[in-house]
Order: sequence, then C-alpha cells, then structure tokens
Amino acid sequence: MKEVVAILRRQKVADTRQALADIGYPGCTLLSVHGRGKQGGIGGILGEIDPEMQKFLSPEEYLFKMDFIPKRMYTLVVPDEAVPKVVQTIIQTNQTGNIGDGKIFVLPTDDATTVRTGKTGDKAL
Repeated sequence: MKEVVAILRRQKVADTRQALADIGYPGCTLLSVHGRGKQGGIGGILGEIDPEMQKFLSPEEYLFKMDFIPKRMYTLVVPDEAVPKVVQTIIQTNQTGNIGDGKIFVLPTDDATTVRTGKTGDKAL
C-alpha cells in the first residue's frame, strides 16, 4: 500500500474529493498548510491571498512580504495497484498549467490498522 500526498490549491479540494470518490476512494485526511515552491512564494500573483495575513499588511506589503502560500495537503492511503489511477485523477482535477498547481508525493506505507475492527493491511483500507 502507498500513501499519496497532494499539495493543492485551496479552491480545488472539493473537486478533488469528488473525483477521487467517483473512482472509489472517498477517504482522506485534509490539512491546512502553508508553503512555497521555486517561485519563492509570490502569493498575490497566484490569486491566493490569505485573508488572515491581509489584516496585518497593506496590499503592497502583502505582495512583497508573502513568503508562504496557503494550500491544502490532501492525503490518502491506497493499494499499490490504485496509485497510477489516483495520481492521474489528482492531476486531471488540479492541472491548470499555471505556477502553483501543486505537487504529488507517493510514499510507501508498511501497514494500516482500523482501530474499531482491528483489521490490518489492505483490509484496513
């Protein structure tokens, strides 16, 4: 089994969740994160201005002091054979061709256990 971790634009999460549910993977963990890529975190250009930061900075200051862009980290654990389909679904749902479309990581997962039932491995998924 593998953990698929996707860093996504905030406004794409609902579409991603629906697309993955449509292919049979409705379970996920979602975290609010802030980060930056090769572009250096120029948030205002990407239209992802964080309202919380705007309270403390003028628009001009915000654009020049923005180091980290608010994103969502979407994670799910799937069987090995599902990884290509899940990754392709995430790409199709999130790809705009612009800087900031996101990043996907695929990590090995040794085991999983459902707390309620005690099921382990793929049966826990």
